[in-house]
Amino acid sequence: MGFTPDFLDEIRNRIPVSDVVARRVRLVRKGREHSGLCPFHNEKTPSFTVNDDKGFYHCFGCGAHGDVIKFITETEGLGFLETVERLAGQAGLEMPAYSPHDRQRSEQKKSLYEVMEAACKYFESGLVAHMGQEGLDYLTRRGLTRETIRKFRLGFAPEGRTVLKDALSGRDGISEDMMVEAGLLIRPEDGDRASYDRFRHRVIFPITDRQGRVVAFGGRALRADARAKYLNSPETPLFHKGRLLYNMAGARKSSYDRGRVLVAEGYMDVIAMAQAGFANAVAPLGTAVTGDQIAELWRLAPEPVMCFDGDKAGIRAAYRVAENALPLLKAGFSLRFVHLPDGEDPDSFISGHGAGAFRDLLAQGRPLIDIIWDMKTASVAVDTPEQCAGLEKSLSETLGDIGDKVIRGYYDKAFQERLSRLLGGAFVADHSLENVAQKKNHRAFSAKARDKKTGSGPIGELPGVKKPQNTDIFKGRAPGAIKRERLLILTVLNHPWLLKEHHEEFATTYFESAELDKLRCEIIDVSIRESNLERKSLYSHLLKTGYGKALEVIFKQGEFRAEWFAWPDAARQDVEQGWFHVINRYRRVSDIQKDLDALVKELAVNMTDDVLERLRALQKELEQARGNEASIDGYGSASGRKKHS
Repeated sequence: MGFTPDFLDEIRNRIPVSDVVARRVRLVRKGREHSGLCPFHNEKTPSFTVNDDKGFYHCFGCGAHGDVIKFITETEGLGFLETVERLAGQAGLEMPAYSPHDRQRSEQKKSLYEVMEAACKYFESGLVAHMGQEGLDYLTRRGLTRETIRKFRLGFAPEGRTVLKDALSGRDGISEDMMVEAGLLIRPEDGDRASYDRFRHRVIFPITDRQGRVVAFGGRALRADARAKYLNSPETPLFHKGRLLYNMAGARKSSYDRGRVLVAEGYMDVIAMAQAGFANAVAPLGTAVTGDQIAELWRLAPEPVMCFDGDKAGIRAAYRVAENALPLLKAGFSLRFVHLPDGEDPDSFISGHGAGAFRDLLAQGRPLIDIIWDMKTASVAVDTPEQCAGLEKSLSETLGDIGDKVIRGYYDKAFQERLSRLLGGAFVADHSLENVAQKKNHRAFSAKARDKKTGSGPIGELPGVKKPQNTDIFKGRAPGAIKRERLLILTVLNHPWLLKEHHEEFATTYFESAELDKLRCEIIDVSIRESNLERKSLYSHLLKTGYGKALEVIFKQGEFRAEWFAWPDAARQDVEQGWFHVINRYRRVSDIQKDLDALVKELAVNMTDDVLERLRALQKELEQARGNEASIDGYGSASGRKKHS
């Protein structure tokens, strides 16, 4: 199978070389590069460097040199195809099935770059010509110098309906279809009318990719009555707005040199910042900052600074970015936020107060956790126990969005400290917010809690209500729960491919055993880091991280009564069928159990006939579900199935 250069470039762009090399070499960051001991020859003094900006590694000792693809082929002995398949999976790309048509499209894509470059030059020349005087006057009023205008290749699209189309048609083989595919022309769907220019009577901002090639345009309307103040190119084979950032190529070197990248909301903000000496500025392309863009920012600097406008829209934009960043957080990488005064943006602030004042403002940037805290506590009342509990629940849900368990733990601790300061003596600090729904809280069930109106006593004394022995609020666990959890883990240990295809099901299943839940989380973390996880490597990792005793117990149980689908040599179809049978039935019990926990807590503060009735009904439903779950015992067992081939 062959691969087009575009596909291989996309892999290289999405996966930093240092991420792959760091799995085998202990790297130390030094400015724009990483260094370490060369894996290709024995050395005591580091001569091996990795440069993510340029996308290669190089050893000054032995001369080894290559990109992320070559590193894997030479250090792991994989073939080119296997290496590309692995990296494509890590990059979230589907392996292409290339045909002659695909190769033709790849060649056409190269031609589209030429079309966009031709259009950019046309717009540039239009700005300095007589027809572009209005656009040049606008940029001059905004304080831009001729040097800045040239640096960012700003241009002008004239008023005519087909001016660009007429100018480029037939030039160097440029066709109407190519201009439509590049997003320069709009072709009416009815087919009755001719295509026409997308950008008309607008100042033009070229948008480049990581390599500095023009892939799209943004246009600022000059008429006050224009339907859209800003207009961007549509998605094209060259342009995916959720993955690129404005001025990404221009800001790369400065960001590396300074160890910081600034993120503004618009084109003019970026240009004004660059003109004032802040060349390390970028902006999203008309949308909220996406996960892909956050990953791109982290390739430039570990803690990008978000410089948003000081109005309500700017605050909302900051909150959206903060929420999008939570699942992506990793050790050493986060975001900082700078909110400008109300009514100001970076462009107006620098114009009115100067670069020095803006530099001082950047020094006051706030960490991500401050923004999350503001978002969760703004306009939230905490005058009653119910309101306090509601705030805790909201913070608990936020913790659930954080993928990294270590970072999640630090946020948990920080939230509790802030809650203690906010709520004072009202804060109950005997539980983790992360597991607030599962932690014990005996205070809520004091024997003194009685409702004289209903004549009800503590749980266990209420008419028709049984003390729920199967919840974490009370001692004791449901019979067979630990066996089911061990069985689920055993199946995954023997068939790690389940994690690749059914990661979400395993990650969201509630485990009652704290020790087994830790083991489950560790397995999930390993599966995220290693896309092609194997039995031996998984088992070896778990032994090294201290789970030897738990594994011994799990495999010992498996020796005597493991269901056939958990056996290492079970057929793939049997594995999936059996594993899902157990996980779905068990999750049903777990879901009911968690609902019961919540209802018991509600009963402690709201002991009414309605709540009691719901509690009785839920207990009955739980008993029925546990009866069904008991039927899992023996399902798929060796005694209940003929020996499989």
